[in-house]
Amino acid sequence: MSRHFYDEAENLVLDALESLVLTHSGLSFDKSKKTIWLTNNDAQKVSLLSGGGAGHEPAHAGFVGSGMLTAAVSGSIFASPSVAQILSGIGRVAGPAGVLLIIKNYTGDVFHFHLAAEKAKAALGVPVEVLIVGDDVSVGRKKSGKVGRRGLAGTVLVHKILGAHKETGADLKDVLRLGKEVTDNMVTVGASLEHVHIPGREAAAPSSAESQVELGMGIHNEPGCQVLKPRPELPALIEAMLTQLLDTSDSDRAYVDFSDAKDVVLLVNNLGGVSPLEFGGITAKVVNALGARGLKLARVISGTYMTSLNGPGFSITLLKATPEILKYVDAGTDAVGWAYSPRGETDGDAKQRIVESGETAHGSDGAKSGVQLDVEVFKKVIAEASRRLIEAEPQITAHDSQVGDGDCGVTLVRGAKAVVKYAESSALSDDAVRTAIDLTNVVEDNMDGTSGAIYSIFFAALASELRGAGTGVLGHEAWAKVAAGALAKLQQATPARQGDRTLMDALEPFVGALAGGKSVKDAVAEAKKGVEATKGMKASLGRAVYVEESAWGKVPDPGAEGVLAILEAIDAATA
Repeated sequence: MSRHFYDEAENLVLDALESLVLTHSGLSFDKSKKTIWLTNNDAQKVSLLSGGGAGHEPAHAGFVGSGMLTAAVSGSIFASPSVAQILSGIGRVAGPAGVLLIIKNYTGDVFHFHLAAEKAKAALGVPVEVLIVGDDVSVGRKKSGKVGRRGLAGTVLVHKILGAHKETGADLKDVLRLGKEVTDNMVTVGASLEHVHIPGREAAAPSSAESQVELGMGIHNEPGCQVLKPRPELPALIEAMLTQLLDTSDSDRAYVDFSDAKDVVLLVNNLGGVSPLEFGGITAKVVNALGARGLKLARVISGTYMTSLNGPGFSITLLKATPEILKYVDAGTDAVGWAYSPRGETDGDAKQRIVESGETAHGSDGAKSGVQLDVEVFKKVIAEASRRLIEAEPQITAHDSQVGDGDCGVTLVRGAKAVVKYAESSALSDDAVRTAIDLTNVVEDNMDGTSGAIYSIFFAALASELRGAGTGVLGHEAWAKVAAGALAKLQQATPARQGDRTLMDALEPFVGALAGGKSVKDAVAEAKKGVEATKGMKASLGRAVYVEESAWGKVPDPGAEGVLAILEAIDAATA
């Protein structure tokens, strides 16, 4: 996405850094040097300083806090901080225990932080060491050459583990030792749907390759190792990523052998632009795929830790852990960017806590009546209604996107498919009351939102009315009376009426025409008039109330369109 609230980048970075001291009272901020540090740092303990270009938030400044980093220095977006900035940051936190600089393996960072380290040792007389984190596996040994692996989201685990370790009073040498151990046992790979746009820069031309994903794309828009086109389904993409992480036969990328790992830490990282809903699904898929490969996950960390602005992608990090490392992962911190903490028991199989309930208590097994249903006609109606709804879905969705939230068509199709599945199952009965109750339950379980509730109430009311409708196969007049009674009960549950721009603009004229003695075909014609009348009609209920009036005149009510498709199916299947 190339649209932003900020039109230039420099003030954006400064404002974002300032927000940290506004939300964490223990932090200080040097605006001129873009440095965040822990105000009351214990000089008798090793200080950890990290940094790099902006655009990876919450990394790195978001991880300054007790139990994590002591300071972080930010460059401009995707640009390394200067030596002067880094040297100033070292001076803010340097003490007799020394300073460890933790950096991602990128040329600018490596040069600048090393030079700053040497200057600090000479000018301040304090011990300073540099730990370079390289955890990427997508760019293998042949291509990376002497440069080595790129630093990715695994860097955040280094912050956390070493931050907890230094709190124990460990000396600089031991903190560096553990840092190298963590880095040497960690692998990361990412994937993204597209490159990101940097605020303040001219937007790139729109991508013509929408159906692809880039495997191994870097966090600074660097090209990945492979473009997968067409874009594979998510499980296949995850398998491709895990193969790069775990395949010991790939001599170019086999950096860590997990075959003997007793405990593994998993970090699933959002690159910034994946919605929490979709990201949760991705996390579940990754965990399940690793379980299928036999890996024992001691900790699952999922969230936004190392971004690429609003990148539409994610990365997977695996760390071969020890009991010491797990202890430090679990240790507390007040850094605002660290969202993980052990919740509940840290051991045990999560699968044992995932259940799928059986049949719910609202079944229709005992709902027998004397009203008989023509099963073959019912099946024809359901099949025809489903066909028409699927055919109409793009138009209904387009209309609902203009005057609602865009989910009406998809919701109707989901409900229709569930009803078709029911109609083709052995659960279908020739008892009309039982079938109406089953329809209520199927719709309730498969159609979300207001429309699902309205359909469910109508079918439940239909079942209630059918129970007193007589016996045998009902004729036209009896069905008209049942429909009118069900509509009256639905009207008790909703204030919506014909003229309010809702699905009632199709349902009410249809039922009214039936009750007035008209045929199904004529009743459908009345429903169609009701739908057409919603064009230009002011909405009184639902999300359409909040839509600009200019949109109302262009399209009919989507909910009413859906009802009409079902009513037309009834007419076609019973003609």
